[in-house]
Amino acid sequence: MSQAILSRPGAVRPLLATLVILAAVSPLAINMFVPSMPSIADDLGAPYATVQLGLSLYLFPMAVLQLVAGPVSDRIGRRPVLIAGMTIFIIGSVVCTLAPNVEIFLAGRVIQTASAAGLVLSRTIIRDIYPREKSASMIGYVVMGMAVAPMIAPAIGGLADEIAGWRAPFVLLTLFGVAALVATLAFLPETNETRGGNARSQIATWGMLVRMPAFWLYAMTSTLASTVFFGFLGGGPAVSDAFLGQTPFEYGLWFSLCALGYLIGNFLSGRFSQQRGIEAMVRDGSLVTLVGMVVSLALFAFGANHPAALFIPIALIGVGNGLVLPNATAAVISLKPEASGAASGLLGAMQIGGGAIASVIGAYAAGGGHSPVGLTATLSIMALAALVVALIAIRAPGGAG
Repeated sequence: MSQAILSRPGAVRPLLATLVILAAVSPLAINMFVPSMPSIADDLGAPYATVQLGLSLYLFPMAVLQLVAGPVSDRIGRRPVLIAGMTIFIIGSVVCTLAPNVEIFLAGRVIQTASAAGLVLSRTIIRDIYPREKSASMIGYVVMGMAVAPMIAPAIGGLADEIAGWRAPFVLLTLFGVAALVATLAFLPETNETRGGNARSQIATWGMLVRMPAFWLYAMTSTLASTVFFGFLGGGPAVSDAFLGQTPFEYGLWFSLCALGYLIGNFLSGRFSQQRGIEAMVRDGSLVTLVGMVVSLALFAFGANHPAALFIPIALIGVGNGLVLPNATAAVISLKPEASGAASGLLGAMQIGGGAIASVIGAYAAGGGHSPVGLTATLSIMALAALVVALIAIRAPGGAG
């Protein structure tokens, strides 16, 4: 199947474009509604903190669903899971658009979590049709959609809210979900050549993966690298508001540097992973992340109070994540290619679950926004842990291969 896909004239480009769209759905759903949270609270007569649950209630089920989507796709195929996931996402988006109260709105957000199928399986499909080193490069290109989405989603959502109210961003998400579903139906063939097995075999697959030291080393490197980013999401806005005195719009503009850094890192992964190798790219990305956080910590420790002291070093988090995540993912899902869906789902659950916890830690470390040193010191510790685990993974016998 993989060779048939790759040799089919004109098939690769629309397939890759479809995977980029599928990978972008979930980041768009996470970020597009954020500027509208105050408007939602006012219109639905709910406390702001309740509306903010629309973010955390999206992340936690997303972590769980990533455990489910991969193994199910290993059993019945990638395509049926993606079609179901996008259909359910569209339903959730419509529920949010029409929600008459905050309870139904939050229920719609939980339903939207089905978009996690695209996040997990876009990477898995790449591994279905490409060998290990090449898959790292192609994953780097595909997850650029995950980098572009948070760059543009807040601006698009804010503009749509300003023009037509807070429901407009969810109309756009509905339309994007429809586009993803149509692209899946039109351009995405089934790529899983080893479908089959029962629930017991799927549980056995998880057991097999978690008994592999290489899985834990690369999965933890990827998870720890992600926690630096999510930790910043938890504490960064508070520092921006209380310490730097920025408006939400100014925060959004500066935050785009982090997303741009992630885009650059993913491009570098796509360009150099085959040449340098997965292990070197993971090490380099972990080091870049640590350097960025140490620089920011030093600037604030010496009295800096300019947004550049926070956001320019934070851009290096983006670069580092762009180097680490596609390569560590390729390493993990190459351990047992016949169980790549299960491996991708387990890895995704660790990343999102760890990120949800890290966002809480980051908010606490920021001290209500008055402690940039506390936040950057905490993120530096997370980055150091990621580098240490990456170095252990590289030196372990056999690496990830």
